[in-house]
Parts: sequence; C-alpha cells; structure tokens
Amino acid sequence: MPQADLNYSSDLTLDAPAILAAIESTIAAFDGAAGACKGRAHKVAEFHHTHVLIKVSVLEKPHRDTAFMNALVQKLETAIKAHLHAPCAFSLALSFLPNAYITNLHRP
Repeated sequence: MPQADLNYSSDLTLDAPAILAAIESTIAAFDGAAGACKGRAHKVAEFHHTHVLIKVSVLEKPHRDTAFMNALVQKLETAIKAHLHAPCAFSLALSFLPNAYITNLHRP
C-alpha cells in the first residue's frame, strides 16, 4: 500500500482529494500491483513561502529499480501539477518505505 502526504500552504486553493486520487491512479496505472494509496492532506497555516510538498512512499520490490522510480516520479509530477493553478514552490519526493514497515487492514 503506497502512502502519500500532501502538504501545502494555506494561501493556496487546492482540491486535495482530487490530487490524492490522481496520485493513486497514476501509481496504479504504472504499477498495477501497488494497491490502494493511503493519502492525507495537510493544509499548513503557518509557512514562509507559498508551497506544495508531496511525499510518496512505496514498498521496495525487485521491479522498482532506479529507472522505474525515475519514470514514476515524472508521471506523478505531471499528474499533480495538472491540479495546481497558482504559482508556488513545488517539491515531490518518491521513496521506499522502511524495511521494518507493516501495512495491512485492521478489523477489530
């Protein structure tokens, strides 16, 4: 299960659910085995410059090599920027989740 955190300054008007959905669909189209992307949006009230910071993490798998990650980060940048309609600093980090990471569904 990939994870996505969208952080953005409160002076921007964003459709955060649409951006998170675009991240999930971009990953799914590029890597069908990735699963649902757990996304969260954080509107930052106190900031220094207008910005968008996205951190996307995926599990490390044999097929997710350097070329794969470079191609996916470019696809994610294109998909996300299609939803940005105002000038802002833009940062996107695509990384692997730690080896000691648990992801599953909790059903009490």
